[in-house]
Amino acid sequence: MKILFLFLLLPITAFATEYPRARDLGIPFEGQPGVWNAITDISGVTVGFETIVRDLPEKKAVRTGVTAILPRGEDTNHRPVFGGWFSLNGNGEMTGTTWVEESGFVEGPIMITNTHSVGAVHEGTIRWRFENGAADSSGYWWSLPVIAETWDGYLNDINGFHVRPDHASAAIEGAKSGPVAEGNVGGGTAMNCFEYKCGTGTASRITETAGREYTVGVLVQANFGRRGDLIVAGVPVGEYLQNNMVFSSVTPQFSGIGSIIIVVGTDAPLLPHQLKRLSRRAALGLSRTGSIASNGSGDIFISFSTANEVANQSNSDANIQAISNEDIVPLFAATVQATEEAIINALVSGRTMTGNRGNTVNSIDHSALREVLRRHNRLIEN
Repeated sequence: MKILFLFLLLPITAFATEYPRARDLGIPFEGQPGVWNAITDISGVTVGFETIVRDLPEKKAVRTGVTAILPRGEDTNHRPVFGGWFSLNGNGEMTGTTWVEESGFVEGPIMITNTHSVGAVHEGTIRWRFENGAADSSGYWWSLPVIAETWDGYLNDINGFHVRPDHASAAIEGAKSGPVAEGNVGGGTAMNCFEYKCGTGTASRITETAGREYTVGVLVQANFGRRGDLIVAGVPVGEYLQNNMVFSSVTPQFSGIGSIIIVVGTDAPLLPHQLKRLSRRAALGLSRTGSIASNGSGDIFISFSTANEVANQSNSDANIQAISNEDIVPLFAATVQATEEAIINALVSGRTMTGNRGNTVNSIDHSALREVLRRHNRLIEN
């Protein structure tokens, strides 16, 4: 009752989902989530979406969009955050990472879209930064934004180039705090995982280290995996749904290879090399769901810290705080746990979609999923 009362008092200023999440189905997870169980549980972080759904002549269809994560909300354009990134398998794209590696900063929003729209979103993000910021001390304005992608060409007319620069700026301008929509939304609109409809997912963890409480939040765009590999709460659910006639559903229509983008945020004071370590731990949360990081998969992760607000390039004498490496382990655990749940949230929230050329991807059957977990004593009964 205490948690429910707190929830009702908080302003609902973002995109509350109308669809059940993994915990709503009774799926158990480790760790303590934040109020929203979302990356927006980190103070100041906002998330925005631009979802594009249209039907075109000749059975073509637009099912795509853009997701924007603003580490410092409205101040994102002016105050960089420490960041670090990691590629588990590099058959994908995340722009700006060369500069993240070199400088240790993520400058501006983190954007996610489809594979063939990286250029348009890149342009739109730079334009937004230019229009909403001032030139540097040299009198010039430049930007190397972080734009990531996964492929949505099965359901979306990906070569129609329907995402335009204005969609990127709209996603940024619409970014809010609070609960975050999941499944068929933003860049995740037409994404699939484990041969089910999937998309955008998020989760968070509250943890304590060095005598202080910190939040770790994760947002994923999930578009990977073969059905038989799916693991939920430690149970090989995919094997049952694929091979057992009691639980089997519609035969998959596509191979299941693909990619995942994982964005990890925290308010813990971590330095860039520590954030790279955090990014690596996202791979362990991914593996808990059954991913093997296949050859055709772009598994690319980026992390940021909202601490050290004065840590920017114009304050060379700023005092920087950092957690010691001996105290970082609880943040590793929180990253693994939140990543796992964010992916399963994306899966559970995905809704059956028919898209380009009549292609259809079905959502996972919630009843069948619950029954498999029940048979393995891994279901929390309501």
